[in-house]
Formats: sequence, C-alpha cells, structure tokens
Amino acid sequence: MSLVREDITTLDVDAIVNAANSSLLGGGGVDGAIHRAAGPGLLEECRRLGGCPTGDVRLTRGHALPARWVIHAVGPIWRGGDHDEDALLASCYRKALGLAAERGFASVAFPAISCGVYGFPIPRACRIALDEITRALATAECPARVLLVAFDPAVHREYERVLSTPQT
Repeated sequence: MSLVREDITTLDVDAIVNAANSSLLGGGGVDGAIHRAAGPGLLEECRRLGGCPTGDVRLTRGHALPARWVIHAVGPIWRGGDHDEDALLASCYRKALGLAAERGFASVAFPAISCGVYGFPIPRACRIALDEITRALATAECPARVLLVAFDPAVHREYERVLSTPQT
C-alpha cells in the first residue's frame, strides 16, 4: 500500500476507483474528473448499467484513461453517523477490493471515497479505508499493489498521520 498525491486520472494501473454517485452518470470532484478524462465512452457504458446503490460497486472499461478499468463505488453521504455511513463506506472498499481480486487486478488506485462533497469526516473515512484495505491485502493475492490517492492536502495529511501511527 502506498500513499500518493496525484491526479488519479493519470495513473497507469489495472483499475482506478471512482467515488461515484448512484446514477453513475458523472458529477463533481473525482467523479467528474474521471468522466472528463475517460471521454464519452465511459458515460455511454455507465448509462447501460442503470445506476448503483450506495455501498456497492460497478465495473466499466477505462476508455481513454491510462487505467484499463474503472470500479465505480457509491459512497454514503454523511448524515451525522447514525445512518449506517461507516458500514456503507467500508462496503465500498471491501466490494471494490473483492472485485479487483476476482478479476485478478494487480494494481488498484483509490480516492478518499465520500470525503468531498459527501462530507464524510476525513479522519473517520481514512481509518475505515485503511482497515478494509489492510484486511484485504492480508488475505488475498490480488491486488498486489494499492495506491491511496490523496489529491486533497487534508486527506493526504490524515493518511500520513494514520499510516505513521503504530497499530495496537
């Protein structure tokens, strides 16, 4: 697992994870950037999928992206923490990693799902992401390499803080 501060749309990996909305038809932040970089073929493929429920994932080709595949993960909107937000966010990471393992993807790049306009508290989201990724890497051969892509400086600082804290 590696932390990088880059534009996820430029990474040459087997799959990037898109912090998508439930329509899968593009939006702001990471979602909009991925759709713009991938080109119109991604939108057309997403239209055929018919959406995706919160906490679940869908797979499309990468189209014009360097990444061969896009795993669209629909994270929860933060509503105070009493609406299964933690479980739904954990499910996004678990299902994306499970799909990557099933497809034999060697490398996957994750943004900080739900940390942008969805308002999930960054420290809480980073802890959930790291817990799920660590668990998956300990039990599966694929993916062999996971990139945590922190475009936002606050997310990058929090990942650095959590990664440097000894686990008990």
